[in-house]
Amino acid sequence: MGVYSEYLDKQNLGILLGDDLDFERKKELKRISEIRKRPVVVYASDMSKDNNAPISIDYSDIVPFADQLSMIEGEEVDIILETPGGISEIVEDLVNHIRSRFNKVGIIVPGMSKSAGTIFTMAADEILMGELSTLGPIDVQIFMNGKHYSADAFLEGLNKIIDESNKKQQLDLAYIPLLQSISPGEIQHCKNGQDFSKKLVTDWLVDYKFKFWEKHNSTGKEVTLEEKKERALEIATKLCNHNHWLTHGRSIRINDLQEMGLQITDYSKHTELNDAINRYFTLLRMTFERSNVYKVYETPTSQVYRSTIPQPQIPIPPQSPNNTPNPILANVKCIKCNADLVLQINLGQEMPLQEGAIPFPKNNILRCPVCKHESSIKELRQQIEIQFNKIVV
Repeated sequence: MGVYSEYLDKQNLGILLGDDLDFERKKELKRISEIRKRPVVVYASDMSKDNNAPISIDYSDIVPFADQLSMIEGEEVDIILETPGGISEIVEDLVNHIRSRFNKVGIIVPGMSKSAGTIFTMAADEILMGELSTLGPIDVQIFMNGKHYSADAFLEGLNKIIDESNKKQQLDLAYIPLLQSISPGEIQHCKNGQDFSKKLVTDWLVDYKFKFWEKHNSTGKEVTLEEKKERALEIATKLCNHNHWLTHGRSIRINDLQEMGLQITDYSKHTELNDAINRYFTLLRMTFERSNVYKVYETPTSQVYRSTIPQPQIPIPPQSPNNTPNPILANVKCIKCNADLVLQINLGQEMPLQEGAIPFPKNNILRCPVCKHESSIKELRQQIEIQFNKIVV
């Protein structure tokens, strides 16, 4: 039986829900740390929530990620990375913070680390990938005239127009409206973006990944600094080359990276580590699938979650004739199946459950009775208790 099927059967039997899922995930994270003999921290986004939540790397990641890094002692760390990419400048800030604290950094990619996530990965001393792991091209994406473009493809297309015009000694009239809509600043922005991605990758490969590359395997000769810079620039240029990959979403796997001359640790060849990483990643994916969490920053003993929470209308409960309090009945929609639910909120004391209502869960995990989807409503509890200055019981 596969790992996913194993955990799915447990969920269907009701023995891997809510806190149990978190416990199992933490257990596997601790196991990874013990096998690798160093602390481990996670930065992970739920790719499937790309239309409903800010899953990309952005400014809001700095504080929670730094918070989890502060839990770690020592000079070595592994980072489990799962991300669609995001803002390269924020990646630079995160990497500078990491490298200021740790001498040895391993980055584990169990699933996908695309775009700016690939740039992030290049700041590791060791990159660990498995059979399902993928990186992606790092050509900068721009938004111009209402459309998204690859900066590299845009510049290449512009150069083709220039070359064609030079050969014909005249400009094709069909290009005039297009060129009129482009400013010199936009062209420079594309060039700067591409140069920035290449510079980050080139500098980080030389400083970190190639730090222990001392001799050529083929000749045994010492590797010079210039040779390291040359190899790093070749890799950065290849990763930026939209014309080679054809699409920004293309998957770059272990073999592709090795062909570029980049050494990758294939953790699938290490049975125990492969099992621990696959189990952790499966449990992480199930956490995303069964909840409204869209980002996880965690260590084996601590965590920060970011989630989308239901936003029900919270009515002020009317007083009963004998002045005893009434429960709040809030209308909530399941974020997965869109079912209409009635959530009963008892303030200060227990009250009889109203017909058709769902009690506010003690563990803050709301389970939809229709589709069984689980949503964390811890933040909702906090909002209600602040609003009414009473404890939700």
